[in-house]
Amino acid sequence: MPRRGRVFSGYVRRLLTLSLLLLGIFPAWGQQQRIGLHDYSRDLWTSRNGLPHNTLRDIAQTPEGHLWFATWEGVARYNGLEFTVFDRASRPSLPDNGIGALHVDGAGRLWLGDSRGNVTRFDRQGNWWQWTPEADAAPAVIIEAMQKDSHDRLWLLYEGVGLGRLDPDGSYQRYLPPAPLRDAINFTKLVVDAQDRVWLGTFDGLLYLDADGVLKRAPESFGLPPGLAWPYLAPDGTLWVAGVEHIYRLEGERLQLKHRLPGIGQLTSLLQDRHGDLWLGTENNGVWRLGPNGVERLGAVGTLLDSRVTRLLEDQEGSIWVGLNGGLLRLRAAPFSSYSRADGLSGDFVRTLLEDPRGQLWIGSSSGLDRMSADGHIQPVVLAAGEQEPSVLSLALAADHGIWAGTRGDGVFHIGSSGRVRHYRLGSELPRGNYRAVATGPAGQVWLGSANGVLQLENGRGVPLELPGMPQAVVLALSWLQDALWIGTTEGVWRLQGEHVEKVDIATLGEARAAYGFRQIGQAVWITSDRGLHRYAGGKLAHVGLQHGLPVDTVFELIPDELGNVWVSSNRGVWQTRLEALEAVADGRQARLEGRMYREIDGIANAQANGSSGPAAIRRRDGSIWVATAGGVATVQPAALARFQSWPAPPAVIEKVSVDGEPLNWNAATVSAIPGGARVAVSYAGLSYLMSDRIRYRTRLQGLEGEWVERGTQRNVEYVGLSPGSYVLHVAAAHPDGAWSEGAALWHFTVQPLWWQRLDVRIAASVLAMLVLYVLFRHALRRYRNKNARLEKLVSQRTRDLEQQADRLLAANAEKSLLAERLREQAEAFERQSREDALTGLANRRAFDKILARDVARAQRSRQPLSLVVLDIDHFKSVNDRWSHSVGDLVLRKVGQLLRSTSRDSDLPARLGGEEFALVLPDTSLAEARLICERLRSLFHAQQDWADIDGLQLTFSAGVVQLDVTELTPEQLYMRADRALYRAKNEGRDRICEA
Repeated sequence: MPRRGRVFSGYVRRLLTLSLLLLGIFPAWGQQQRIGLHDYSRDLWTSRNGLPHNTLRDIAQTPEGHLWFATWEGVARYNGLEFTVFDRASRPSLPDNGIGALHVDGAGRLWLGDSRGNVTRFDRQGNWWQWTPEADAAPAVIIEAMQKDSHDRLWLLYEGVGLGRLDPDGSYQRYLPPAPLRDAINFTKLVVDAQDRVWLGTFDGLLYLDADGVLKRAPESFGLPPGLAWPYLAPDGTLWVAGVEHIYRLEGERLQLKHRLPGIGQLTSLLQDRHGDLWLGTENNGVWRLGPNGVERLGAVGTLLDSRVTRLLEDQEGSIWVGLNGGLLRLRAAPFSSYSRADGLSGDFVRTLLEDPRGQLWIGSSSGLDRMSADGHIQPVVLAAGEQEPSVLSLALAADHGIWAGTRGDGVFHIGSSGRVRHYRLGSELPRGNYRAVATGPAGQVWLGSANGVLQLENGRGVPLELPGMPQAVVLALSWLQDALWIGTTEGVWRLQGEHVEKVDIATLGEARAAYGFRQIGQAVWITSDRGLHRYAGGKLAHVGLQHGLPVDTVFELIPDELGNVWVSSNRGVWQTRLEALEAVADGRQARLEGRMYREIDGIANAQANGSSGPAAIRRRDGSIWVATAGGVATVQPAALARFQSWPAPPAVIEKVSVDGEPLNWNAATVSAIPGGARVAVSYAGLSYLMSDRIRYRTRLQGLEGEWVERGTQRNVEYVGLSPGSYVLHVAAAHPDGAWSEGAALWHFTVQPLWWQRLDVRIAASVLAMLVLYVLFRHALRRYRNKNARLEKLVSQRTRDLEQQADRLLAANAEKSLLAERLREQAEAFERQSREDALTGLANRRAFDKILARDVARAQRSRQPLSLVVLDIDHFKSVNDRWSHSVGDLVLRKVGQLLRSTSRDSDLPARLGGEEFALVLPDTSLAEARLICERLRSLFHAQQDWADIDGLQLTFSAGVVQLDVTELTPEQLYMRADRALYRAKNEGRDRICEA
């Protein structure tokens, strides 16, 4: 076999082997379906969200799954969630920040060429190798492109100065172009084909390096026109050549023109994807795709696609990465796709959707009304010619197959099937306000939801429905279901059937108020509200809310699909669950719902779905679900979701290890040694770029843990104070609800013992401890003997001392008994003083309160009468002022004697303070208490010459009360007696008043 044939055969074998290996790792590769260009979800990155620089010079993916981006500020490695930048300041460091080219060789090693001609290699074990050209041996300019041939030689394309070749033994050879071609070497494209021919792209035609090592122009037989031409080598070995608005393919030794692209502009990058479609990057005309659908252009993505496309790459999962002068764009498969202003909508804030009988989709937004044809073409519908288009809040099908459109503050429009627009204006034909809902009935009725209830359109005017019980609140939703008009308002739900109005009280379940929509499923009507979902069936309500697993309170629309799912729109995304599970929860047969929330990462341009307008979500005839959001229209085809549930598990990689906060330059192929007692932190990632933030992880530290430990979405693990020994950390990753990756990421390490954990130190410590114990034993024995002798001497002395002490204790005991008796007597005196008034010997206020509370409680239990007398000596202050306080004391003692003389043993006479006294009279009625007071009053009158003072007469005023059933506390009884006392004083004193 000729040499060139052997080389080609070996190249093909390696290519097939690599393809089979990748298909084994990612079995979904060969099964992935072609995705419509619009159905790609788009993600953007710039220096604001992680990129070190906005100009992407090259993109590569290493076999384990990391993506690498070459920029002017270093090379950035991406794991799906964050960028790790390697530059001159990192460890290990690069010789220069400006990275011009990347290349992944057959061994999975990453090669980097920088702006000073240096070459750096990063292998799969984490080792870095660098080659710096010697002075004058190689150009110290930027390496624009690099690629290896079948002999493992690395070819380097330098800006403007030709080629270089770095051999496996480290030798270097430079290839200077002939003088006539030196001005042509000013483009960045280089490929090495299956025959080890090196092809170069220039602005002055296509060049190649012949077998003699001489750069030459492509053969004239290629038929290339003058000017720009550059090569691209597809994954299947096909060599493509891009010219000015032309694309060629090398077939045998002839170049065949395959595509003419007039007006596309200068081509800057090519990519042949796994389906054979050809992706084109341009200088300033965006990204294009050539495939079964012809020539397709990717819609604008902000201003990024106005810049130069520098590189196109398809990753291992089929996503397309677009490197630009202004940032990075990713196109990936996602469950949802979105339409926005960039796709032709009048505005992004979409409020309502409707499909007409012709399969056209009507889209109402804050910027007007649009119509999407069945082929996806969007065109605006002019409602207000020459004026600003109204904000459309609601849509409904008209009886004439036209469309009704309610607006914010601009009335209602009717668009006929012919396209004629009829405007029902505010003021003259309709009440002023917003029209968030429109519904039509089977007999052609048209109902409008206004800010003050429901209107019916009659003879071109909106007439309020003034039936008993009709709501007057803001109407948010109207639907004709089950031969009735369902009305959702900010204050609840009503049903209008004929002229009968019924309120459906959703507030009784879940405290709901606002109702946003209605959906009939079977014989039930489901209501979306600000407190979840309500089901109305057979006149009964059921509620499904947060407590049942619904992820949000406020839900706007409930849409069933053809596969048994229901889709619920909300401010936080679109939630999917099973209809049968929803019914089971509503029936009480199941406690909680399980479901999945779809957000921006799933292809929804804005996770805020809109409501308070309608319909805000629909199911179209093809089974797809369409949702109005704050970022356009989001759509999902439930039947196509199966492909997103069969993704292979993402490969897990360990990215970073630190010991006590310091990075460890670890190597996956060797065993790392960790000092004992250290804190070990490990960061890891699952290398999938489809739903990176939802990847689940689990770890197992062999040598410590016997079972896997679920980590959720946590991407790091930490261990502190591991025992000395050998360990292996296993890390596995999985997509949500998917299988775990079979090949776990591994890191082998050993924990070294601390100095006191070493075996020799422990043996020496044991011997030393035994010697110390022996010495201590001998010393303790000697001390014991000496101490025993001293103790014998002390025993006799202490015995004598104890006998003397016993005598003293007996004497002290007798003295203590005498003292205890005195203390008892003193305590009794103190106790008596605490409850007796020292002057009169009567109970004091403290004893009075205690006994009154006791007798009140007893009377309440036994239902026996209890009376209370509160009395006050009349004009007692004048006694003190005229005859002195000692005379006043004599008077008070006499009063105490009189009170005791008139009291029974069960009664309690007490001095409350000053000249105020009280009598607590258990088992005494009010009449009996009055008699006791009269008897005491007679004793006062009979007493002459009080305190032996001639002519001194004293009287008292008293209030007497009996406990009432309404009085719950002694304080209430006392206050009533006190009021009676004050009435007695106010009425002239020397009297008894009842209350």
